[in-house]
Amino acid sequence: MEKIGYSKMWNLDKVFMGGSKSSQFLNHINRIESLVNELEDSVKSLMITPLSSNENFKVVHLVESIGNISLYLSQANSFITCLLAENPKDQDAGFLRGNVGQEESRFEKQLSIVKKILTNTNEDVWKNILEAEELQEYRFILNEWRENADRYLSDEELNLISDLMGDGYHAWGHFYNDLVSSINVNIQINGKIESLSVGQAINLRSHHNEEVRKEAHYVLESTWKEKEQLFSKIINHITGFRIQVNKKRGIKSALEEPLKKNRMKEETLNTMWNVINKHKQPFSNYLKRKAELIGGSSMKAYNFWAPVTQSNQELKFEKAVALILEHFSQFGTELEGFARQAFSEGWIEAADRPNKSAIPFCAGFPLTGESRVFMTFSGTFLNVLTLVHELGHAFHNHAMKSVNGLNKRYPLSIAETASTFSEMIVFDAAMKKANSKKEQLFILDEKLKRSVMNFMNIHSRFLFEKRLYKERNEGMVSAERLNQLMEESINEAYAGSLEQPSIYSWVWTPHYYLTQSPFYNFPYTFGYLFALGIYAKAKEKGKDFEKDYLILLRDSGSMAVEDLVMEHLGEDITSEEFWEKGMELCVKDAEEFMDLTSKIVRGY
Repeated sequence: MEKIGYSKMWNLDKVFMGGSKSSQFLNHINRIESLVNELEDSVKSLMITPLSSNENFKVVHLVESIGNISLYLSQANSFITCLLAENPKDQDAGFLRGNVGQEESRFEKQLSIVKKILTNTNEDVWKNILEAEELQEYRFILNEWRENADRYLSDEELNLISDLMGDGYHAWGHFYNDLVSSINVNIQINGKIESLSVGQAINLRSHHNEEVRKEAHYVLESTWKEKEQLFSKIINHITGFRIQVNKKRGIKSALEEPLKKNRMKEETLNTMWNVINKHKQPFSNYLKRKAELIGGSSMKAYNFWAPVTQSNQELKFEKAVALILEHFSQFGTELEGFARQAFSEGWIEAADRPNKSAIPFCAGFPLTGESRVFMTFSGTFLNVLTLVHELGHAFHNHAMKSVNGLNKRYPLSIAETASTFSEMIVFDAAMKKANSKKEQLFILDEKLKRSVMNFMNIHSRFLFEKRLYKERNEGMVSAERLNQLMEESINEAYAGSLEQPSIYSWVWTPHYYLTQSPFYNFPYTFGYLFALGIYAKAKEKGKDFEKDYLILLRDSGSMAVEDLVMEHLGEDITSEEFWEKGMELCVKDAEEFMDLTSKIVRGY
């Protein structure tokens, strides 16, 4: 085992020196402004003179310009996200966010106009333009723009919506993050009252002491109840804005835009949920058995993340890093080398301290070819898995380094694949190294939690969001009704196998407030089952599979998911057969858990 010291604090100065007072970053923002000005001039010229068959050079110029601006904006937004995560009270960072938001709003407005111009271009002219050699690698995304343009909106409406997106809509999402980050709660641990951030309090869900888990759960529930009216306003405004914009765009279904963004057919999504609904019983059995092992008759929400072996072992950060590197090395040299670079060069913020954001994430910096991972590491195996999950996102960014700007934008459904795949590597390696049935049970329990989260918890989020949109379409939805919708959705998704669920899940689940990504729930489940299918092939081919895996990730920004899976796995994901393969592995885990625990006397 390696004995190297790794810092729990990241280094942002390597990206922009000086934090939120960085003159280097101000120059970056100025550069974005200049690039958007140039784009506006190009678009004005194109609006005056429609495209003709021999003017593919204009499209090439536009595509390259848009791709370049996208990279600059991504770099800027990632930096600001990191600054506000480490210090949510950084007012200078908040000011910078506003400046970048204005430029992003201007950019999105021009992008919408470009899409509309392409949509209105004569079909024969369009075909001739796409034949240009310089546009071959952009054909997928150009056709996607042409198909998904806001053809129902006037230029005035496009301008108005663009302005509102920056000044109001996205601001609600930022307000939510700022609000959650500002909350501290008092929880008694080992006889001592401690003031904790929301992130630290949520980490207590895997504490070995049930009383600590229970208190943390109800303290947070009480906190959400106190602020439910405020949070209900935020979620109502976000949802209401989307509904009104969708109506203007001629979009009738709340799922239409998320499916397009995920480059996925509704048939694929429905097939996935159908398979999941047919196989919930094994996971209900698992929840009941785990509750019995802990000492109850049914699974209480605050005990779900409890370690089934009641282990008090704390995992040091250095040991966690060494384990991750060791397990990654069993898959391939590229993944191991990448992770080693991330730990060695200060890409990870994992300090366990108050007054930092509660939300783990990975931020990509495409201009410098780096990523940053943010989390709170308190020494649990769950923390290790969170770290591995976010490193998977970072590895996806790494795989896309050689891809041009526009084709770096892969859908969320694929984004969750690399992160889940990385978890599978660690799970499998840890299971092989387990020295006892007790240790195997611990690892298997953690693995099954992922299945329950994806097949039950994520399903509850999906059901809630669908119902929220339906009711919000008729008017404001009260906090009381939001609680009811959440409870109904949880009971249905868990098939009644979860006791005392958090009816305030709609408050503390940040995905509902991601203004850029409505319905950021089903991509997790898609990515989970998709990753299982990929991992099965990886086990067949061994380390030789890493090259194929990297190619798949590189193609993820330039293909529909159905085509991507068919191209690289030879599978039809609109058929239940594909999803049954991944589900079979998960059901096998549940059955193995039941078998192992049937031979263990309670209180072992």
